[in-house]
Amino acid sequence: MGVVFSYALLAGLAIALIVAAVTDLRSRTIANRLNLAIALAAPLYWLAVGYSWVDLVFMLGQTALTFVFCTALFAARQMGGGDVKLLTALALWFPPLAFFELVFMMAVLGGGASVAMALANMQRRPGETVRDAIGALATGLWVSAAAGIAFSLMTGRPVFGDPAGIAGNMMKNTALLVAATALVLGVTLFGLFHVVRRQKGALRVPYGIAISAGGLWILGEQAVSTARFGANLG
Repeated sequence: MGVVFSYALLAGLAIALIVAAVTDLRSRTIANRLNLAIALAAPLYWLAVGYSWVDLVFMLGQTALTFVFCTALFAARQMGGGDVKLLTALALWFPPLAFFELVFMMAVLGGGASVAMALANMQRRPGETVRDAIGALATGLWVSAAAGIAFSLMTGRPVFGDPAGIAGNMMKNTALLVAATALVLGVTLFGLFHVVRRQKGALRVPYGIAISAGGLWILGEQAVSTARFGANLG
């Protein structure tokens, strides 16, 4: 019954994350009742799974750190209040390693989305066609890198063949590698600086979507791992 109850709670959490993503996309808000429900359901999940007091100490500690750090971002107007509450509530559900993966995925997806939205929110001015084009190129590079990282994390596979082999071939020509790296970094930094400088107004990034996507990814990983473990036992 404990296993069934834990699966039911995880299914409820998945539904709550989908609702949070949809509401954040539509209205840029996440209901306090939804975040409270996620937080209050966490102790039930602890009982169903049978976490030890050591596990709970680590999870409560990471929850406190998450709240403090996200509150600082909220004070700096870099994160919404609903996003702070959602990420803090999710810190009660996952052990440290899984929660770190969630936060990393959130940063990757949220970073890509914020840069793409910044390009859409950029004010075009006469005589800056070349700079606008460089900004669009830099945005494309950034979003492509974020998408590649997300793909590798979700599938466990590299985007371009064998990374070690590619790196080894490139290291054979150090000068070319340094020049190419400097060129890409220079274009990206210049383009992103131009995009940020030409913003029409404050940009509200729906980080709730990135947080929800990261949470759903972790839940999916746990479900697959549990299914494989059960199949091996069977």
